[in-house]
Amino acid sequence: EFAVNDDQDAGHSKEACIRGMEGLIRQVREKSPKTDVVVTYFVNPGMLEQLKQGKTPLPMAAHERVLEKYGVSRVHLARELAHQIKQGSFTWKKFGGTHPKEPGNRLCANMHAQMLAKAWAGKMPKESGDKKLPAQPIDENSYFNGRFLSPAKATLADGWKFSEPEWKDLPGGKRKRYLGRPLLHCETPGKPIRLKFEGQAIGAFVSAGPDAGALEFVIDGKRKGSVDLYHHYSRGLHYPRSVMFAHDLPPGHHEIELSIKAGKRSAVRILEFCIN
Repeated sequence: EFAVNDDQDAGHSKEACIRGMEGLIRQVREKSPKTDVVVTYFVNPGMLEQLKQGKTPLPMAAHERVLEKYGVSRVHLARELAHQIKQGSFTWKKFGGTHPKEPGNRLCANMHAQMLAKAWAGKMPKESGDKKLPAQPIDENSYFNGRFLSPAKATLADGWKFSEPEWKDLPGGKRKRYLGRPLLHCETPGKPIRLKFEGQAIGAFVSAGPDAGALEFVIDGKRKGSVDLYHHYSRGLHYPRSVMFAHDLPPGHHEIELSIKAGKRSAVRILEFCIN
């Protein structure tokens, strides 16, 4: 489903799609080399139309490059659905949409069963060996050292709190898994907070609701920029999403300053910092 998220949620470039997928696959290979991975391509209406025209949507093309390099199996549910719709044996309505219903999930499960039957045909080895890890990644900036860093590590300024917000007072839907926990939050522009970290990338996993504002950042006193946390899903939901401030820093120790940009929306709620 990351192909769908990279398309409709994030609108990532091909390079960003590769950094995310290679980060996942390479981290699994490094930490658990005997683990098997199967990637399944789900689909949204726009991507489905491209597939019906014989085209490969950008996120899928990016992910395919990673799977080929690392020898990872995949079930191309999206392409099979496009084929069956063109033949007249399936419909998008019957499939159930971007989040499939029972008939769509049955098609997906059948494809997995066929793939596993083919993979397990013939004589089975006595022991499972380690999967091969390519010496060099596709992109040195892929997130294979990705990890969370607690926002409790930040040096706070006036107006910032590390606690659970008063969710009941905030309009917009909330996802239960992110409630009942402390997070870093502030609703008014003011002095910057600071965070020291080690790595080559820095971002934040945020809960971006109807009042979500923008963050301005300065890294090591040099690199500057801003990121708007508001997403089109934020209109009625405190939408959990990741944003990146920098992905290509020199490896090592860094410090980032974050401040809320003045505007009609100014709330920031950080669940975790993202480090690579």
